[in-house]
Amino acid sequence: MVKSYCVAAACLLAAAPALAGDKVELTFTNHIQDNLVEQHVFVEREPGSGKLHRVTPAELHRYQDSPLYAAGESVSNAPFDHGEVGPYARGPALGFTLREWLAATGTATYECDDDVGVVKARFDDLVPDGIYTMWYALVPRPPLVPFVTLDIPLGARDGADSPFTADSKGHADYQAVFSPCLQMSGRQVDAMLAIAWHSDGQTYGATVGPLSRVSHIQMYVGFPMEGR
Repeated sequence: MVKSYCVAAACLLAAAPALAGDKVELTFTNHIQDNLVEQHVFVEREPGSGKLHRVTPAELHRYQDSPLYAAGESVSNAPFDHGEVGPYARGPALGFTLREWLAATGTATYECDDDVGVVKARFDDLVPDGIYTMWYALVPRPPLVPFVTLDIPLGARDGADSPFTADSKGHADYQAVFSPCLQMSGRQVDAMLAIAWHSDGQTYGATVGPLSRVSHIQMYVGFPMEGR
């Protein structure tokens, strides 16, 4: 499974061809489940300090019932760096705990037929009434340092097909139909889907928006290597 989220359009050219004819079953995961550092939601280790930190897998037992915050400014991705955890300036409280954030689950299917791709996804225990977007992301293999991605809204390039909304219980169904088909992971590039929750209730078209401040990647799933 891909455990990372590309840096240049050239990565698209390096990716494996689209997988045709078969249905790909996908199960979303989160950073902590993949032994990575949680990225876009934060805890205040010392209440009242105004300083936020990312949570590592080793710290989950300590902070899983802590309230979460957005950062006061956009914070770059560093999922593999267990030392890049803060402190960061505190932004607004998000209204739920780390345990509730990590409880979200999701599955999806992807099919490609005659160069038309279809993604159907189902999610539970998302942020109730939350505004989300779906992203197709690419990362070089091995990842670059500092860590960077190419994040593309799924479907229309202007982001029109990307948004979806969870209901009052945190359930959401999502579907997108698009052409051409997606490219699978290859020897030089890993491909994935990811969902972002937008704590300001806004979406940002062709871009994911300011990560950690108002846009928060909650789950992702890697596509298989071509031929597997």
